[in-house]
Amino acid sequence: MGHRRHFAVLVLVTLAVAGTSWWRAIEAAPAAPPLVAPDSLMATGLYESGRPGVIDPRNRPFSPQYPLWTDGAGKRRWIQLPAGARIDAADVNEWDFPVGTKLWKEFAFGGHPVETRFLWRTGPGDWVLASYVWNSAGTEATLAPAVGLPRVAEVAPNRYHNIPSVDQCRACHVSNRTEVLGFNALQLSTDRDPHALHAEPLEPGMTTLRTLEEEGLLTPSRPELITSPPRIAARTPEERTLLGYLAGNCGACHNRQTELAPLGLHWKHGEVSTRGADALLSLVAHPTRWQVPGVPEGESKVIDPRQPEQSAMLRRMRSRSAASQMPPLGTVIPDRDAVALLTRWLERQQPTDVREHVR
Repeated sequence: MGHRRHFAVLVLVTLAVAGTSWWRAIEAAPAAPPLVAPDSLMATGLYESGRPGVIDPRNRPFSPQYPLWTDGAGKRRWIQLPAGARIDAADVNEWDFPVGTKLWKEFAFGGHPVETRFLWRTGPGDWVLASYVWNSAGTEATLAPAVGLPRVAEVAPNRYHNIPSVDQCRACHVSNRTEVLGFNALQLSTDRDPHALHAEPLEPGMTTLRTLEEEGLLTPSRPELITSPPRIAARTPEERTLLGYLAGNCGACHNRQTELAPLGLHWKHGEVSTRGADALLSLVAHPTRWQVPGVPEGESKVIDPRQPEQSAMLRRMRSRSAASQMPPLGTVIPDRDAVALLTRWLERQQPTDVREHVR
């Protein structure tokens, strides 16, 4: 009996020591390296394996109704959702995408692809952002340096498209936790604005709110997005188009969730959908710290109804000086259509429309 007891104690001690070593080994094991963007666009999953240029059928094309202006670039976009996964649409204006979601956006000038940007959710709070630069023959795209690439394509005399750095990409996509900018309820609404600037055709097979809802890709289900699709509440068609443009081009930075919130320029897609014209009228005669050239110190206004040409908003949209241009990144020539639209809106405001807002 004594031998058995001694053996049992020895086994327990051995197991305890082994167990301690096992747990220590687990604790000491190095963490898995973070996922990174592959070296070639082909390896990201955009194309079918072994068939360059043939889009993988798992990747859904889509076209936002208010596209981002990028010096007149032609664009194509795709999204891939992991098999069996759904988008969390509990907050209709703040969708949460499942881990494994991938998005691509191709930029082309003169019909030739120049750059394809890649966005990949690799963890609950992690996104990989990368850009791929195309060769001159348009047959292959390779990973651009993290610091970006200047002058990859001439878009106007002595004006060049630049591939942004990863940090510049994060400035818009990650800083305020709105990683996916062009894939939301307003942008995919089936009640599309027929006057949207630089509108792209909604081609057969493209993803919309209707297809997402009908295929059960939103959780919880959002049938109201089909029966009452999102639409900007504006007083006129022109105003709807202007607000949509601001949502698509400015709302990623100018909203209530960023450090720019005190400026009062709240143009995120959910905000312009509900606030409508007030998103503009609230800025009439609103003071701005940016000094409009030629205006007395301290008297610059975001929107100046008495002197439309002196409005800071208009001046900054026209500018392509690094110190003053808006948007600050992504373009090297002003969007003349947007400038003309804002100018018309400013000139058509009547005193009765803005009197209550003027201070």
